[in-house]
Amino acid sequence: MKTYKYFLILLSALTVFSSCTEDFEELNTDPSALIATNVDVSLLGQAYAQAQYNAMHGLHWRFQISENLFSDLYCQYYATTAANFDSDRYVEVGRWIDLCWGSFYGQAAPNTKFVEDFTRENGLPNEEALAKIWKVQLYHRISDYWGPAIYSQFGNGETSVSYDTQEDIYRSFFPILDEAVSTLNSNRGGNAFGSNDQVYGGNIDQWITFANSLRLRLAMRLKYVDPGLAKAEAEKAVSAGVMESNADNAFMLTTGNSLNPFTTITNWGEFRMSALMESVLKGYADPRMPAYFSPAASGDTDGDGIPYEGLRNGQAKVDKVPALNTDNSDMAVRWLPFGKGGENPPIKVMTVAEVFFLRAEGALEGWNMGGTAQDLYETGIRMSMKELANPADEDIDAYIASSATPASPDGGSTAPTTDVPIAFEAGADKERQLEQIITQKWLALFPDGWEAFAEVRRTGYPKLYPLLFSENPDLAPTDIFRRMTFVESEFSNNNAATTAAQGLSELAGGDKNSTKVWWDKK
Repeated sequence: MKTYKYFLILLSALTVFSSCTEDFEELNTDPSALIATNVDVSLLGQAYAQAQYNAMHGLHWRFQISENLFSDLYCQYYATTAANFDSDRYVEVGRWIDLCWGSFYGQAAPNTKFVEDFTRENGLPNEEALAKIWKVQLYHRISDYWGPAIYSQFGNGETSVSYDTQEDIYRSFFPILDEAVSTLNSNRGGNAFGSNDQVYGGNIDQWITFANSLRLRLAMRLKYVDPGLAKAEAEKAVSAGVMESNADNAFMLTTGNSLNPFTTITNWGEFRMSALMESVLKGYADPRMPAYFSPAASGDTDGDGIPYEGLRNGQAKVDKVPALNTDNSDMAVRWLPFGKGGENPPIKVMTVAEVFFLRAEGALEGWNMGGTAQDLYETGIRMSMKELANPADEDIDAYIASSATPASPDGGSTAPTTDVPIAFEAGADKERQLEQIITQKWLALFPDGWEAFAEVRRTGYPKLYPLLFSENPDLAPTDIFRRMTFVESEFSNNNAATTAAQGLSELAGGDKNSTKVWWDKK
């Protein structure tokens, strides 16, 4: 048996090797088997902090190959400017997505499993509850990318480990949250992990609120595949108490040793604002625009009088010239490197604005969400504005009442994808109202492209621009990218289970990027 200190050293070493996933047995070893019975419990919080940061792919290169080169593009927050970045043309670059999978199962999953197992075996119920909540947070994200995933059997020490269906994974989340919240409700006012908790500083009351809000997010995922369960779990979440103010927001602490990944990758000059983002922000005269993006270095290149410029997704490789970086908008200064005025902002996990938009969608379905769809929608906008841009109340009121619609992103040559206004159309049909809610939710989620990509797939909103070019035979330029395919390292190291997963009924369309995941049933 190894000491706990050795376990942390081993995890650090795995950082180097897990991206290649050359030894599945090593990655699938039960982490608790590496721990001595005389573990130093004071170090447990450090493991939890690692689990949090790694689950959100906090390290710059992990974040880039996991989120920025895939979901950030497929929800059209950005478009790439680097000539060799083919993922913006719907190419699932194998080495990148393999690194994403390997990083998750080599870092985030074992970190989290260790904390969950150790706290359970050593009688630390509050800490175990937080580990369970975080487990739900990290596994819903990985399942949203792939659908079926290695889940219940992870860490069992076997060399062939089966995948769980996404349906089974998602249905397991609600009882896990039930158990965790029940434990924490009995310990309100307490603390777990203290300052090692990078989200709430160990505040149990805030973790209860987060768990209820996470339940609401997961419930809404199921609206089109199991509306009965979605309604029941959503109403249960709101009744139990979800986020109500920006003080409830879940942001992960960043430090000089755990940077926001944008602080590094923006320095590489490989992506810029998308045309869709320009269309929506400019058309709505949105006060969040300078909080999200910087003016283009070349100034107003499309002649509309506003120096914020966006780029169409799916640019041909030959058209990706250096001028794309100067002619289009980088992220706002706060996300840039320190040398360019960057602030190393915390990493967004979930905010009250998202929660109000979730409630607005539920109210649209007639669920008991504690308010009308319009009131909740307008509060969601208000909370998002206050989160970062923080304009005056009268300016927010004017925005909410505005009849403005998205604009052309290039001075008139390209039409906007929609004509939905900001002001809630109380007399419109439910689908148009849903488009309004999700379009504003997409803005509020920024820069969380992982979550925005899931919502684009689930609802079809906001309406995306067709890619200029798609190099994926399974996806036309007008299609939405639906899921990641199983990675090459899994076929090398876990072949039987991965091949079996390809045949799951959930993947009736095959192991393709065009196949919808289980909850994607609209």
